[in-house]
Amino acid sequence: MEPPAAACGLLSVAGTEVRGGRREPCVLSLGRRSGRYGIVIHSQEKENSNPDYIPINSRFKCVQEAEETLLIDIATNSCKVRIQGDETAERLFEIPDEERCLGFLSEVQSIQEAHLKASLPNPKDSASWHQVEKNLPGLSQASSSGALEFEDDFNALSLEEKRNMQNHQTGSRREPPPPPVPQNRQFHREREGTSRDQPKVTNTMRKMFFPSTQSGQREGLIKHLLAKREKAYVNLHNFRFFVGTWNVNGQSPDSSLEPWLVCDTEPPDFYCIGFQELDLSTEAFFYLDSAKEQEWLSAVEKSLHPQAKYKKVQMVRLVGMMLLIFAKKDQLSNIRDIMTESVGTGIMGKMGNKGGVAVRFVFHNTTFCVVNSHLAAHVEDFERRNQDYKDICARMSFVTPDDSLPLLNIMKHDVVIWLGDLNYRLCLPDASEVKSLISKNELQKLLTYDQLNIQRTHKKAFADFTEGEIKFIPTYKYDSKTDRWDSSGKCRVPAWCDRILWRGGNINQLRYCSHMELKTSDHKPVSALFRIGVKIVDEQKYRKSFEDIVRLMDRMENDFLPSLELSRREFEFENVKFRQLQKQKFQITNNGQVTCHFSFIPKLNDIHYCKPWLRAEPCEGYLEPDESTDISLDVYVSKDSVTLLNSGEDKIEDILVLHLDRGKDYFLTISGTYLPSCFGTSLEALCRMRRPIREVPVTKLIDLGEDSFLEKEKSVLQMGSLDNEDASGVPLQVPKEIWLLVDHLFKHACHQEDLFQTPGMQEELEQIIDCLDTSIPEKIPGSNHSVAEALLIFLEALPEPVICYELYQRCLDWSHSSRLCRQVIFQLPRCHRSVFRYLMSFLRELLKYSEVNNVSVAMIAALFSSLLLRPPPNLMAKQTQQDRQRATNFLYSFLLAGDEE
Repeated sequence: MEPPAAACGLLSVAGTEVRGGRREPCVLSLGRRSGRYGIVIHSQEKENSNPDYIPINSRFKCVQEAEETLLIDIATNSCKVRIQGDETAERLFEIPDEERCLGFLSEVQSIQEAHLKASLPNPKDSASWHQVEKNLPGLSQASSSGALEFEDDFNALSLEEKRNMQNHQTGSRREPPPPPVPQNRQFHREREGTSRDQPKVTNTMRKMFFPSTQSGQREGLIKHLLAKREKAYVNLHNFRFFVGTWNVNGQSPDSSLEPWLVCDTEPPDFYCIGFQELDLSTEAFFYLDSAKEQEWLSAVEKSLHPQAKYKKVQMVRLVGMMLLIFAKKDQLSNIRDIMTESVGTGIMGKMGNKGGVAVRFVFHNTTFCVVNSHLAAHVEDFERRNQDYKDICARMSFVTPDDSLPLLNIMKHDVVIWLGDLNYRLCLPDASEVKSLISKNELQKLLTYDQLNIQRTHKKAFADFTEGEIKFIPTYKYDSKTDRWDSSGKCRVPAWCDRILWRGGNINQLRYCSHMELKTSDHKPVSALFRIGVKIVDEQKYRKSFEDIVRLMDRMENDFLPSLELSRREFEFENVKFRQLQKQKFQITNNGQVTCHFSFIPKLNDIHYCKPWLRAEPCEGYLEPDESTDISLDVYVSKDSVTLLNSGEDKIEDILVLHLDRGKDYFLTISGTYLPSCFGTSLEALCRMRRPIREVPVTKLIDLGEDSFLEKEKSVLQMGSLDNEDASGVPLQVPKEIWLLVDHLFKHACHQEDLFQTPGMQEELEQIIDCLDTSIPEKIPGSNHSVAEALLIFLEALPEPVICYELYQRCLDWSHSSRLCRQVIFQLPRCHRSVFRYLMSFLRELLKYSEVNNVSVAMIAALFSSLLLRPPPNLMAKQTQQDRQRATNFLYSFLLAGDEE
């Protein structure tokens, strides 16, 4: 080890290392070993020990932490640095002297950039592709340390002071495509100070607040250009993929699965196995653990092909849907970037009995996404199945490890395999006719009536997918444990519910069949065997492409600066409504002479680039010279943003900053009008509104919103309505909107099968919301299922739940005693108490018909407790399974014993 950098005249900084909650004083310096630079860490608590050394090579990472915090708190004078080496876990350091820290980081970056230019992949190293991938982690945060040019005066921009901080729930939601940014990637803006004027941003300020990202931009561009030239350095090698799907109808395995999983002499390289209806218990519908998971996992592991050794790559489960990925052990080293995701399309997204689960991964240089789904049931509900498919496609997004990269959706993969109980039926009502055609082996005639084939032909669902020829008889529905068609009173018409489709190139299906030997369930398992061409990197060709790109970039960066042309910069969205998507598109064109990277970036003092009701798609990307792309601006008001818009505290106004690396920033103006909704308005305000909310002037809406807090605190409803045109001046006991929804369900839906378990249709939900916002209807439009879901959406969107936040913990603590539970209800403000009692009375009535409507106490208690008894936003992430169970128990006593005073 050579002397520390400080002794060599190089920079060093003193600070502390944060490790396991302790802070250890240390000194970071630059040193050299064998002619190469590295970070030397001297611990002042271990003076006699050898200092740690982290070499600066292609796998070295040094990142300044919490740049956003620096933007908010300009007065801070310290910085945090995370350092990770080739064989070193990530370590966190705090440097009190910010100026010296930035100088040190600049020195480190210069050395790293020099190393990146000098180093190229070693063709002898079989793992070099993975090393290059690590060397090029993707795009850095969009901000350039090079010259920036601002074409607009940022001083003239004005932002709203308040940001939407309400209802930050982590639970999944069912919303029409495209949804708001998934919550695990959602950033909430910090509240601004008293000044409404945006401070002017200069290039110097950007350099101060953002660490230099020139190196990251260069790496991202190299990666982009390498991907463009992929054909020059990859070869296709074939691998065998077994894909299987089985709806097991809540049963446990009762025999070996080898007839399904080992039906070929040659062992596959991969197994992709999906189950549906793994567990049909009510508790499982609310994401509880299931013993069936381990039972079926063990059954699969025991039945894999005996001529190869396999290892589980990943498993993901949502209620009854489970997806397992296995690979040969000798292929594991070639698999990376494994991610899972799930989407519930059951009612409110809270019941995952329907929906999809997925695993994505990279094998060699080919990206895979495997989706297992269970879509809506019943012969006539093919449109609901189409909607489930679209919801899964729109909401299924994989969060990349690098936050600067956009989310990956299902279709952004080379190979997509979609399997599951898709539930599409035959458009033939006569079971006898269908069975007769099956017995005559006239399967092709039957398949002309297959709903999936019809919907694919009309491009309503799975339009870009391919399915192999079906030569096996329908896989549904059989009497369990037999090969007999359904002999129950319902006598279901046989159908090909269980399917396997694919999307992508270099895919050949070798076999597609069912497996009649397995009789555990009322479905038969289905399997397909694929030969898939996987891209494998030729290291020598890759090295040459890499060198060519680096030389090209050196030449182009010196000669040209990037430039964009925008087709428009001002966007107006008129009459924006709750849960109704509006889109506007514009085009950007690279009118420069070099490849450019664009991205939407946050404004100063903001964390996200836009308000919660807005998003841009794509939000970043690359353009070759003369290449154009369309960008869609989507406005969608969800429960997370509706309350501030209703009250007038937020408006459909925003400024987007489109940033061009090494170029200038472009500013887009977003404006529009918002139509208030009763959804997301407080119970207090609604009780004092006798007319539809759209007929109430905005100024009175603001007054109602401000006064509702005081009214809730004091529970003084004698104040009367602010609407002078109302003769009575007496507030309603419950909001008319809740009364209309519940009254409709009481009169028309008590005998409705699977009420509160089957989702409504999006078009009908929009009609219901519009109807309640604009009128006092004699009859609510739409199906009973849509009205039921509208009631749940209404309760979920309330800014303060029916059981107020301040009583949440008390309800949990007293949930063991029905007497104490009733005491809590007495402590509610009057309108909250009235709504709670009204809902409980209706639900008790509904449960009287449980044999007909298939509604159970356990299901109702679990579903409604998640809406009526929500934890405060600051406790949402801390909610445990025990907390959810206690909330459910709280409702039990009211559902079973009544609410006698």
